[in-house]
Amino acid sequence: MKEKEMLAEITPIIGTPEIRAAAEILKQYRQGKANLEKRIIENDQWFKMRHWQQFRKNAREGDPEPASAWLFNSLANKHADAMDNYPEPNVLPREESDRNTAQALSAILPVVLERSHFEQVYSDVWWKKLKSGTGVYGVFWNTRLENGLGEIDIRPVDLLNLFWEPGIRDLQDSRNLFTVELVDNEVLEEEYPQLAGTLHGASLDVGRYLYDDSIDTSEKSAVVDWYYKRGGVLHYCKFVNETVLFASENDPVLRETGWYEHGQYPFVMDVLFPDEGTPAGFGYVDVMKDCQMYIDKLNQALMRHALMASRKRYFIRDNGSVNEKEFADWNRDFIHVAGSGLGQDSIREVDVGNLDSTIPTMLSQKIEELKETSGNRDFSQGSPSGGVTAASAIAALQEAGNKLSRDMIKGSYFAFVQVNYLCIELIRQFYTEPRCFRITGDEGETFQHIDNRGLRPQPQGNAFGLDLGSRLPVFDIRVTSQKSSPFHKAAQNELAKELFTMGFFRPDMGEQALAVLEMMDFEGKELVRRSVSKNLQIQKQLVQMQQQLTQLAQVTVSAVPKEEPDVSTGEEGETL
Repeated sequence: MKEKEMLAEITPIIGTPEIRAAAEILKQYRQGKANLEKRIIENDQWFKMRHWQQFRKNAREGDPEPASAWLFNSLANKHADAMDNYPEPNVLPREESDRNTAQALSAILPVVLERSHFEQVYSDVWWKKLKSGTGVYGVFWNTRLENGLGEIDIRPVDLLNLFWEPGIRDLQDSRNLFTVELVDNEVLEEEYPQLAGTLHGASLDVGRYLYDDSIDTSEKSAVVDWYYKRGGVLHYCKFVNETVLFASENDPVLRETGWYEHGQYPFVMDVLFPDEGTPAGFGYVDVMKDCQMYIDKLNQALMRHALMASRKRYFIRDNGSVNEKEFADWNRDFIHVAGSGLGQDSIREVDVGNLDSTIPTMLSQKIEELKETSGNRDFSQGSPSGGVTAASAIAALQEAGNKLSRDMIKGSYFAFVQVNYLCIELIRQFYTEPRCFRITGDEGETFQHIDNRGLRPQPQGNAFGLDLGSRLPVFDIRVTSQKSSPFHKAAQNELAKELFTMGFFRPDMGEQALAVLEMMDFEGKELVRRSVSKNLQIQKQLVQMQQQLTQLAQVTVSAVPKEEPDVSTGEEGETL
């Protein structure tokens, strides 16, 4: 029996036959994703305003190809809204005993995100989300970080390099999941000596964007990261061609626990507009590119007419008497004419005519249509319109017109929550040694130490002689926005001054202030409520202390004995 167990530990489960089968599955997944890849590449061209290449076949040579930036401006405006509302996690415990661990996680998670340059990752994913409709976060454990100690590594993932089972709605439901990356052969041979002499260019055809630079892939090979679930356990395999570089099932320990103990694929999709039958969605480029196309074609008609009108052309009779070469040379002062005279019908200017007003009208309507479709109205960019010039009125219209941006950002927060859940699970699995984090807050710099002891299963003890087992600490994540727009800061400052003027922070008005705060809703409300409650509590303590002092003074006065008055007799015998 022991010999069979030892043989099972030595014999690899993932070999050449399994890699060949996985490559066939990857091929099927890529065929099912072909239309999505085509759309992603086209949308990238629209984003870069290179869309004339897609309908240049029927164009006449020399026609102007104007590319207005209405679509790009709309995307840039929405990206700015997303960055103004950069998220921050707040971890909440579900059990009272997990409160300290939740507070520690709330403090260190922003630092973990900062070390992984998450703000840049957040920006990159948002650009992909706006262009193709889907941004993808990859949440990995990188053993090379922190001098070999390992750390969480969050990266944006290109949707062209991610392949899942066709027809699923949730990425976690895919039987297999693949990511493909082209790597230089020299780099691969240096890191994996067993590949020497086996690399002969990319064996897999991966979709690529239309770059301005000429990129040679003949000396690159496709490295495949294969994730798959077996019996609820997540496994991972890395291979090139038919060579296995690593397989978790070939490791005796990881064979039982899996690659990541949380059992989820380390990818989070942030979808803009959902599409049925696929975990990916569609974006604003898909919605606006048709309108942008007609805007540019109408601009083309206007520019063509303007160019024609700016260049004078003439009709000249074949048997006319005008010297055409001298007539076309504007440096000549004299033009020779043959014969006795110059007839009016010998040469005549070509009349281009006035442009029909329908074209400018249609152009304006298409521009307004694109603004309405994308929600990128003038007010959202701070431009006055319709006679509204007051700053407060413009700000109010901005907030009212930003519901589309708020809806988009709310959807992005759902993905951000999943990213943080994966981070917590990686901390639970890999933080076996204490880590130190510098926390910068309102009270200055502090240092927080944390390991995974508070996240591992907690024993529940015994009851009536029975072992109650263990409990796995579970947390909720609430996302707050780091709103950084100047208007929002000014509004918050005005609200603070208004609350101060109304006496919200006066201890004697604490109960009234708390009643009003219950009906109000604004960012930072909980902080104000705690401050008012603290002032009210101090006021109550002062009143109680004053009452106790008053009672103590009364008791002290009553306890002091009264002195007998002096009685003396006057000359006439009267008592004084």
